[in-house]
Amino acid sequence: MRTFLLFISALAMSLAAYAGDAAKEQQAEASKKPEWLSRLHVGGYGEAVFTRNFYSDRYLRYTDPESARGESHGRFDIPHFVVYLGYDFGKGWSMSSEIEFEHGGTESAVEIETEEAGEYEKEIERGGEVALEQFWIQKTFMPALNLRVGMQVVPVGGTNAHHEPDQFFGVYRPEGENTIMPCTWHEVGVTLWGQAGPWRYQAMFLPGLDSERFGNQGWIHDGSASPFEFKIANNYAFAARVDNTSVKGLRLSVSGYVGNSFRNTLYNTSNASNDGVHGTVAIGSFDFAYRNSHVMARGYFDYGHLSDAGHISKFNISMSKNSTSKRQAIASDAIAMGAEAGYDIFSIMNSRTVRGQRLYLFGRYDYYDSMYKTPAGVTDLAWCGRQVMTVGVNWYPIRQVVVKGEYSNRFMSKPYNNEPSVSLGVAFTGWFL
Repeated sequence: MRTFLLFISALAMSLAAYAGDAAKEQQAEASKKPEWLSRLHVGGYGEAVFTRNFYSDRYLRYTDPESARGESHGRFDIPHFVVYLGYDFGKGWSMSSEIEFEHGGTESAVEIETEEAGEYEKEIERGGEVALEQFWIQKTFMPALNLRVGMQVVPVGGTNAHHEPDQFFGVYRPEGENTIMPCTWHEVGVTLWGQAGPWRYQAMFLPGLDSERFGNQGWIHDGSASPFEFKIANNYAFAARVDNTSVKGLRLSVSGYVGNSFRNTLYNTSNASNDGVHGTVAIGSFDFAYRNSHVMARGYFDYGHLSDAGHISKFNISMSKNSTSKRQAIASDAIAMGAEAGYDIFSIMNSRTVRGQRLYLFGRYDYYDSMYKTPAGVTDLAWCGRQVMTVGVNWYPIRQVVVKGEYSNRFMSKPYNNEPSVSLGVAFTGWFL
């Protein structure tokens, strides 16, 4: 009997050990991903917003402000929904892409044109409002040296470099940079970039902007878009950015752009009156971001200059109505600046209910003027210079999701009406694989 009991005990221990080993092997097999899946990266971000604007949306509200007093309107929108897709091929080669859906639409958009007596016009923006925002192939030689070729973001200004919805407080992207520069500005180009300690750099070669598409309210904003199946590159440009993170929690960045914009069109510009006209666009920018356990703060300053602005204004105004030009006068200089700061009130609360969540109370100030300086013969439109003050909350119930609410007022010089609004939004940013 004793021998039998010893045998049964040994058998039970063996079976238990075998079962444990089998379970471990099963768990290891389950956790092991196929090699191709571990190289695949999928993510994205998206925003859904509601706004009530307590001002008129009449197309004549700046030419006849008195008639537009006391009106209001509301809007629902999907400003951006972006899908990331990337793959690591190995041996330093990788690919990344972004497909962006703007305003929940496809194909073309219909807008009321203030320059055409309020006519409804069909606008084509890169062939529609579904765009390949990024597609590049990269070769990594070392952390300090990477070569990237393809469609990519032009890293000029704080918003272009940091435009995901968890990287700014307001329901909408910072208004100043979003007005005077393309946002998110993306071009097909060649970039060298790298990181060494607290320093990160980018240097980009890209096609120039198209001065035919510049305007008074947006300055060069629409100059990067192309209504054709290709981007015209009669002129070339350079952009660069340097970031420093030597101080814990603080990022300081400078960036810039320079390139000619005149003749970067299919329109004939070969007559003698255009000799020596370059339309050089030069932009300098500074931005920063700071974060600790309680506070987040961000800010930016941009200044831009366009040479030959007077000549380009006359040239564009004289263009045919059938052209892609806005046919507007353009400023020689534009400016934008802004700052925001928020305090996480959950960070000082010792409660299980809010653990892992964040609730920022924030304030933001923006000033921008797309006609900051004008050449002789070009009228300075006072309504293009604006100050915007915003207060609101950002609640992060989980790290990838943010719920936003704000009150904003856009202050205009007399006789124009101020433009207050209330906005609510929800957004996500995250990686799925």
